Amino acid sequence: MQVAMYYNNSDVRLEEMDIPKIGAGELLVKVMASGICGSDVMEWYRIKKAPLVLGHEIAGEVVEVGEGVEAENGGAGFSVGDRVMATHHVPCDECKYCLDGHHSTCDSLRSTKFYPGGFAQYLRLPAINVQKGTLKLPDSMSYDEATFIEPLACVVRGMRHARMKEGRAVLVLGAGISGLLNIKLARARGASRIIATDVSQYRLDAAVRSGADLALDAREDVPALVKEHNGGCLADLVIVCTGAKPAVEQAFNCVDRGGTILFFAPSDPDVRIPLNLWEAWCNELTFTTTYAGSPNDLREALALIESKQVEVTDIITHRLPLAKAQVGFGLVASAGESIKVIIRPQE
Repeated sequence: MQVAMYYNNSDVRLEEMDIPKIGAGELLVKVMASGICGSDVMEWYRIKKAPLVLGHEIAGEVVEVGEGVEAENGGAGFSVGDRVMATHHVPCDECKYCLDGHHSTCDSLRSTKFYPGGFAQYLRLPAINVQKGTLKLPDSMSYDEATFIEPLACVVRGMRHARMKEGRAVLVLGAGISGLLNIKLARARGASRIIATDVSQYRLDAAVRSGADLALDAREDVPALVKEHNGGCLADLVIVCTGAKPAVEQAFNCVDRGGTILFFAPSDPDVRIPLNLWEAWCNELTFTTTYAGSPNDLREALALIESKQVEVTDIITHRLPLAKAQVGFGLVASAGESIKVIIRPQE
């Protein structure tokens, strides 16, 4: 089979690998669509493990089932021909962290993955991924749409951690794919006002099309403009969807008293941000983070997409064959005129 082998953001090669062999409890999936995530181009992190096949936002067709997996008499298993999505990292759902709702800190989630990765024509789903992180797709959902289930599940989890509720004024810093999904879900959750920032006019325009009431150049006086357009108040919820240090620092100046900052995107590991604890204390600010999504978040994300409460097809800008994976990585890494880039390994 063919795979897109990642060496660095500027070197993604079409190579040959053997089709994985599966064992008991496992599935072999023919990958029909795989989205390029912003984390796939975090070169400082990815290059340490290169060469490797990336891709974790996948959807495809089951072509082989291991012993104990096949659905019989309407059972809950999987059969050849099933259309599925699967997530690469899965929690055990049994440890103290999972039982306390912190699935992304579970040792299982931090160690599991499928093989070799979504930018391949076929992949093997280990038994735990089959059990905890694989969902059948409704007939109405395309494979392209299904690649959004995993990233939207991350957004669902973030909104829950941030205690998002109807009527809140939301500021989204960074209007890439994660920023747009946060805008869309905030709108579905009943936000009173949504403001987005970015340094790219292309992405600011996309933010408005995705449901933002206002889109601001991040280099302007964002706190003052938020107040001007939000009845003299700062934002109740600030969602940081970029790891850029200026945006992280800006978040502290944009959150209203009693408000929350959700750090959705990671920064580089050596970034340090000074915190004025006095201001945070007397203004009763809440800071929280989010990473990945739980099995329940995946199911909720699927339902949101299926019901069109969160429309995703309008932010797909590129659909590319596997042989053009390097083009796709270049588009995402440059943060230029692209939003969601999907690789179709069978084309």
